[in-house]
Amino acid sequence: METLQSNELFAGLLLLLVTILLLKQLLPASKASSTKSKSRTTSLPRPRGLPIIGNLHQLGALPHNSLAALSARLGAPLMLLRLGSVPALVVSTADALRAVFQPNDRAMSGRPVQYAAARITYGMRDIVFSHPDGAFWRSARRASLSELLGAPRVRGFRGVREGEAAALVDAVADESRAGSPVNLSEKVMATSNKIVRRVAFGDDEEGDESIDAGAVLEETQYLLGAFFVVDYIPWLGWIDTLRGLRRRLEKNFRELDAFYERVIDDHIKKKRGEESKEQDLVDVLLRLHDDPAHGSTFGNRSHLKGILTDMFIAGTDTASATVEWTMTELLRHPDVLAKAQNEVRSVVVVAGNGRDDDDGMVREADVPGLTYLKQVIREAMRLHPPVPILVPRETIEPCTVYGHAIPAGTRVLVNAKAIGLDPAAWGPDAAAFLPERHEEIDDLSDHKPWHDSFALVPFGVGRRSCPGVHFATAVVELLLANLLFCFDWRTPAGGQQVDVEEEIGLTVHRKNPLVLVAERRAVK
Repeated sequence: METLQSNELFAGLLLLLVTILLLKQLLPASKASSTKSKSRTTSLPRPRGLPIIGNLHQLGALPHNSLAALSARLGAPLMLLRLGSVPALVVSTADALRAVFQPNDRAMSGRPVQYAAARITYGMRDIVFSHPDGAFWRSARRASLSELLGAPRVRGFRGVREGEAAALVDAVADESRAGSPVNLSEKVMATSNKIVRRVAFGDDEEGDESIDAGAVLEETQYLLGAFFVVDYIPWLGWIDTLRGLRRRLEKNFRELDAFYERVIDDHIKKKRGEESKEQDLVDVLLRLHDDPAHGSTFGNRSHLKGILTDMFIAGTDTASATVEWTMTELLRHPDVLAKAQNEVRSVVVVAGNGRDDDDGMVREADVPGLTYLKQVIREAMRLHPPVPILVPRETIEPCTVYGHAIPAGTRVLVNAKAIGLDPAAWGPDAAAFLPERHEEIDDLSDHKPWHDSFALVPFGVGRRSCPGVHFATAVVELLLANLLFCFDWRTPAGGQQVDVEEEIGLTVHRKNPLVLVAERRAVK
C-alpha cells in the first residue's frame, strides 16, 4: 500500500535544477498552447503550479495534510493537480468520493506504473498494483479471497495469532519487570512481522540464513513510498540514479528475491518429504502453482513472489501502525482507556469461567463480545488511517464526475485522512476522538461497514479495496485486547501528553516511538 512521500532536501535540489533548466528549455509556443487547451477540458478547481514540476512543491512533508489544507482553502472537495507531467484528481470528502466511485469504479480501477512498485512486485505481477482488466488480476484476487485471505483461512491461523500475542505479553512483562519503559512501537512491529512470516512462510525460527526481516521490510516500505522523479517527470528520471535510489532499490529487490527463493525451495523439499500438519500461504500458492486450472495466474515463481510481497508488506505494516495509533489515542484519552479496559476484563472473565485453557490471556473466541474495543479501533483508523492517501488509482477510460470530463490516464488520489475528518460526514466534532460515534453500527463482526461507507475507507473503496481486511482486523483486535487486558498503561515521568507527530512513509507511523510504562495486572 502506497502513499506519497516528499523529500525536503531533494525538493530544494529539484527546484534549483528546474530554475536552471527554465533558462535553457522552454516549451514551444504551439506546444504550450496545445497543453493549455487540453488542460481546460474540465472546470474543476486547479491550483496554479510551476513550470515543469506543476504542483509537486505543494505536497509538503506530509502530503495528506498539505492536500487537505489546499482542498479546504479552495473549498474544493475535488481538485485537479499537475504532478510533474501527471494529471491528478484529488478526492477529499465522503460525498466527493461517492460521486467519483459509485458510477465510475471500473473506469477508475487502473494503477499507475510506478518505478519502485513495478520492480518490487516483479513487473506488477501481484494483486495491489496489477492492471484490473487482465485475467491475472481477476484470478489472483479471486484466489486470494477464497484460498489465502478469506475468513475460513484467516480463522485457520488463529493459533499463530494467539501464540504471538502471548509472546508479546511476555516480552512487555519481562521489560516492565526490569523497571524500564517499554518501546511499544518496536514490540508491536516485531510481533506483527512474526505473525505474517509464520502465516505466509511458516517461518517460526530465526535461523542463521534468515534475512533481517525488520530491516528489509523497513527499506522496502521506504522505497515504495519514496519520491522517484521518473514517476512524475520521466525525462528527469536520471536524477534517481544520481540520488542512489535505483541502486538501493536493486539491492533491496535482490534481498527480497533471495529470501523468497529460499522459502519456496524449502517448501518444495518439505512437500517431497513429510506432509506438514498446517499449510501456510506458500503451501497454498504452490498447490495453485501445480494446478493446471491456475497456470496462467500462478504459473511461475515471479507470480508467487509478487503476491507474497503484498502479504509481507501490507500485512505487517498496516496492522502494527493501527495498534500503535490506537494505543496513542487511548493514552491521550484516559476515560476511553478505562472504559475499554473495563469491557475487555469483564468480558474475558465471564468467557473464561470454566475454560480449560484459561491462562490469563484474551482468546479470539472472546473478541466478538468486545463491542466498545471495536468502536475504539474504528475511531483510531478514522483519525489515523495507516495509508492516509490510498494506493493511487488511474483512470483506464474517460469518465464524468459532477458533469466534468476526466480524461483517461488521470491519477486518482483519495485522501482518506481528509475524508475521516470531513465535518459533513462526521459532524462539527470530526477532529475529536469519540468511539461512541460508531455505536449505530449494528454488527461489528462482519466488516461490511469498511466497504459500505464512503466516510471510513482505511481499507480502500470499490473493486480495488484491500482483500486483507479480515486478516488485519483479526491481528489488531487480538493484540489490542491482550495489551489492555494484561497491563495498566501510563506515560513515563509525570504523565506528559502523548504526541501525535507523524513519520511519512509507505504507511504512516508515529514519528517518535510510543514509549510507555506497563504494569502487569495480577490475574485472580
